[in-house]
Amino acid sequence: MKIYTKTGDKGLTSLIGGTRVPKSSLRIDCYGTVDELNSYIGLLRDQDVNAPRRDLLKEIQDRLFTMGSSLASDPEKSKMKIPDLHAEDVTLLEREMDRMNEVLPELRVFILPGGHPSVSFAHVARCVCRRAERLVIALQEDAFVAELVPVYLNRLSDYLFVLSRQMAHDLGAEEVSWKPRLS
Repeated sequence: MKIYTKTGDKGLTSLIGGTRVPKSSLRIDCYGTVDELNSYIGLLRDQDVNAPRRDLLKEIQDRLFTMGSSLASDPEKSKMKIPDLHAEDVTLLEREMDRMNEVLPELRVFILPGGHPSVSFAHVARCVCRRAERLVIALQEDAFVAELVPVYLNRLSDYLFVLSRQMAHDLGAEEVSWKPRLS
């Protein structure tokens, strides 16, 4: 099987179910951004500091692939069984955040991204996750989006913030506080 089909050369692509849409459509932007996020999660998974979290990060990648397949489907035409998210997927992220927050210092200030390259990757992933969430919310205004997709993205962005703090803690890296200029 060839990886290239040439069917998208004129700017159209197919959703699961066969519907042809412009590559610039909001639905394509949504699952493309989820794919970008998945790549950043892979980058996070590859950081040595995340060795104890590799299985969870892989689980997150699997859920993002699930989400991508849902977003890539034409809900009116797809006859294919598409995997879906479960409430437990959201609960898992909440439990992990609670567990990490037990050992982290209380957050009293805004944190600037940075402090260590690995921590910065987590912040980039968080920002891409927030963008994916905004796009999905926009899509949801006019088209079907599975109920848990925006919920999972919202919780995942929170998880990525807490993960960035946990990574900084594990690495002994400074959390850089934002100091507003008030003059």
